[in-house]
Amino acid sequence: MVSDRSLEVLRVIVQDYVASREPVGSKSIVERHSFGVSAATIRNDMALLEEEELIAAPHTSSGRIPTDKGYRLFVDHLSDLRPLTSAQRQAIETFLGQSPDLDEVLARSVRLLSQLTHQVALVQYPSLSRATVRHVELVPLTETRVLSVLITDTGRVEQRVMDLPRPVDQHALADVRARLNVAIGGLSMSAATIALQDAEGFGPRDLHDVVALITATLTDQVGANRHDRLVMAGTANLVRTEEDFTGSIFPVLEAIEEQVVLLRLFGEMASDQHGVSVSIGRENASFGLGETSVLTSGYTSPGGDLARLGVLGPTRMDYSNNMAAVRAVARYLSRLLGEN
Repeated sequence: MVSDRSLEVLRVIVQDYVASREPVGSKSIVERHSFGVSAATIRNDMALLEEEELIAAPHTSSGRIPTDKGYRLFVDHLSDLRPLTSAQRQAIETFLGQSPDLDEVLARSVRLLSQLTHQVALVQYPSLSRATVRHVELVPLTETRVLSVLITDTGRVEQRVMDLPRPVDQHALADVRARLNVAIGGLSMSAATIALQDAEGFGPRDLHDVVALITATLTDQVGANRHDRLVMAGTANLVRTEEDFTGSIFPVLEAIEEQVVLLRLFGEMASDQHGVSVSIGRENASFGLGETSVLTSGYTSPGGDLARLGVLGPTRMDYSNNMAAVRAVARYLSRLLGEN
């Protein structure tokens, strides 16, 4: 059983080691923190922590560093999260508020989260299982080239450029667009796919080949469900912390490129009392990420579907700050998407 003081000793060991990357000894703990006890007493606490496999000595006669189990206990007993500064909160609102559509807001979210945490940032696209078609636009680029734009109620924008088999009058194209919006506007993705099978109903008989191409393109756009896609930023941050990994960092880089693996890990993570999921070190070993920690939080799309946003980095990370940043960006993202 770990005493309250031993937990506090563990807390300062984690914080000091994260800040300095140097093993922490009893003397430095007494000098830097107000425990009101002797170094010998702190050594006894550290011995108990070591018996519980919460800290370990990386070298003979060195200080101690947290183990994966120690980080886990630290996170589980994290009673509060360090609040973001007003400047950080303002940066979130300013940076994300400028995003015009879902693709851009997710790209901005991971760039911002990477800057706030100095880790690899990841965001999962929301599922389209309950999304509906908001609008279809057909924009003529040349006489035979048209941009097809599909907009959903979740803010997702899918675009395709089509090369038509022959020139089409802009008025005829506008008529096709109007018929499409009447037919599939407000429909779910699955219902829209079925409705688009009737190509003859979206234009005059003499434009059958053109309308068939347009409906086939829209069907492809409707079916482009990107729930299994992640957007990533800040991979270079892993290289900057390469010393935190034993051996080569390339296995970690290869693992995070396997989006299916990361999505499976996301799906197995359960949120804690802070609304943040944390998976540490050996808990990620089966995913090839045994020397990393992954922190995620859920955000909701306008359709009500939940997707995840988070960071990945070495186990030696600032958990309190990173958890607060992940939660704040996820909450703002939910709010922003709910307004659009």
